Amino acid sequence: MEKQKDTRHWKIKLHEIIYEADTPNGKLFDIILILAIIASIILVMLESVESFDNKYHDFLNISEWIITILFTIEYIARIISIKQPRKYIFSFYGVIDLLATIPKYLSLIFVGTHALVALRALRLLRVFRILKLTRYLGASITLAGALKASRIKIAVFLFVVLLLTVILGTVMYLIEGPKNGFTSIPYSMYWAIVTLTTVGYGDISPHTPFGQFIASIVMILGYGIIAIPTGIVTSEMTRKDSIHTNTLHCKHCGTDKHIDNATFCNNCGKILHDE
Repeated sequence: MEKQKDTRHWKIKLHEIIYEADTPNGKLFDIILILAIIASIILVMLESVESFDNKYHDFLNISEWIITILFTIEYIARIISIKQPRKYIFSFYGVIDLLATIPKYLSLIFVGTHALVALRALRLLRVFRILKLTRYLGASITLAGALKASRIKIAVFLFVVLLLTVILGTVMYLIEGPKNGFTSIPYSMYWAIVTLTTVGYGDISPHTPFGQFIASIVMILGYGIIAIPTGIVTSEMTRKDSIHTNTLHCKHCGTDKHIDNATFCNNCGKILHDE
């Protein structure tokens, strides 16, 4: 009985350290994790430089193995510290964690899978998990809520831009024609997109005075179009009050982002921390 109690207490402490960032140990764990992620990404980038890899291949390989083993231990610890491991394993971050760790092991078993090592760059997505730190959580919730609330407006805006692109592409195709590089309506639409977004590759450009006049209008119009989505999201953000949440993570159902001082999970209703 005493042994079961000690095991249960150990799992609770491990759960708090790994899944929550409101405790000193949890914050330290997240800081170490983000440093490991950054180091891993740097190693992936350096390994892609052929001259550097040829000179320091052994160092890069050993360093990557150390980081891979650390991430493997963390992955296992996340599974054993919760009551429903399946929810973590098949969650978005669970899949990312697995895909970012397993390529190094596959390179030992299967020949020709070295290209899969590039999947290690997926570890960069794990940085978003670190945004659960208390100082960033409220801001991230507000931004996510604003994006979700404005999705319909943004979708309508993108649809209007798509229609405008079709119209401009058709008009420029009729004005400039194949002799000036506008060989088809789809290709002319490509020019319209490049011009509206103010990218301006320069691989295709109007030559007639009327075509250049329309291009000038499209360029000016592009600045206003770029600003519209920003205004939509900003408007939604100012309408929403800041949500005060913490990093309490329910070990029963895996739900996080609970309201400050919450005792019970807002999803399954079970107590967040067993005494």
